[in-house]
Amino acid sequence: MKQQSTIGGRECLLYTDGQPQVLLIQTLGGHEHNSIDTEVELIRKAVPVPFVMAAFAIRDWEAELTPWHDPEVSKRTIVGEMAGETLLYLTDELIPYLRKQYGTLPIVLGGYSLGGLFSLWAASQTDVLTAVAAMSPSLWIANWAEYSAAHPVRTQYVYLSLGDREEFTRNRAVAQVGNNVRAEYARLTEQLGTGRCTLEWNPGNHFANGAIRTAKGFAWCLSKLKNIPVSNEI
Repeated sequence: MKQQSTIGGRECLLYTDGQPQVLLIQTLGGHEHNSIDTEVELIRKAVPVPFVMAAFAIRDWEAELTPWHDPEVSKRTIVGEMAGETLLYLTDELIPYLRKQYGTLPIVLGGYSLGGLFSLWAASQTDVLTAVAAMSPSLWIANWAEYSAAHPVRTQYVYLSLGDREEFTRNRAVAQVGNNVRAEYARLTEQLGTGRCTLEWNPGNHFANGAIRTAKGFAWCLSKLKNIPVSNEI
């Protein structure tokens, strides 16, 4: 069942399936509205676990999801100043509302691109999350390696993915994404242990099959949380 709601002043799309056992939360950019229905259906078919998906609207993709300023991400000075507000909305508005409606469930936060970067950063800022799904995360942002080493995630599981063509670009900053994601995977595996973190490589560049890649990430987290194999490969 799909429902459009306003929660804490933000537009949210809520998808519910039976008696939910896990709460999925996704950053939702305007460019993702046309694919979210397909994504949710792929997750539902992949893992036989009823869930709630709450996709909350991001009005300014760069400004609301970038944890600190990097001129390679955007020249706008506001970019890097609003991620804290987005996190506060998540912890103080959205999650309390969802818990009141559905109870205290394991929480998976996920997103694509800057949404993936925000999700990883959020996992180092709060202990409310059980798992994180970061699909093609923008880990080429300046000083990510130093930040990650000093601020471990506070979650049990992390899914990472990247397109196998993403690091082959003329943009020198973006070209670091492959090495940075590999390094992040190594750090997380050491921190969380074998089987609690994965890195999946997908064919294509950054803009290929975003809904499919996002569904894969949430499905992996669901399967880990409920100890159920993915029954229908995405």
